[in-house]
Amino acid sequence: MKQCQLTVPTLLAGAAVLLSGVAHAQSLPPQKRQATPEKVIAEHIAALNACDWNRMMAQYSDNVEFLSKDGNVVKGREAIGKMFKTALMPPAKGGQCGMKLIPEHTVVVDGTVNVVWRAEAPFFAEPYKGSEAFETKDGLLVLQVTTWDPAAIKMKK
Repeated sequence: MKQCQLTVPTLLAGAAVLLSGVAHAQSLPPQKRQATPEKVIAEHIAALNACDWNRMMAQYSDNVEFLSKDGNVVKGREAIGKMFKTALMPPAKGGQCGMKLIPEHTVVVDGTVNVVWRAEAPFFAEPYKGSEAFETKDGLLVLQVTTWDPAAIKMKK
């Protein structure tokens, strides 16, 4: 049997990798599970409307996937966190903060909440309409399918 020798530099390098991973993971807020799929989505929409990144990210599972209308896929809580960092900024910085997403029709099937919504904002020329399917599991969002298309929003000039 071969013996493994750990040197101080090897241990320090391993500790640095471990600590950087822990520090990076801690930049996301703790997850906050909700009692029902409807409560998960109610909290998600409330966080979005409040431009509250921490509250928003508390709803996502670690292995969440976000599917957009153009076929793009964003995988993982960290990547979605980066996406929402921009989305929740003021319009002058490329975001939509100040927008209100208003559910118009909701259909719940098991752990999936399907929502037809309209978005309104003082900086929109007209309301923007779309829909989403939010799949939940164990009180968190695990899959989000959206028709959201920022390029289709008619902004005031």
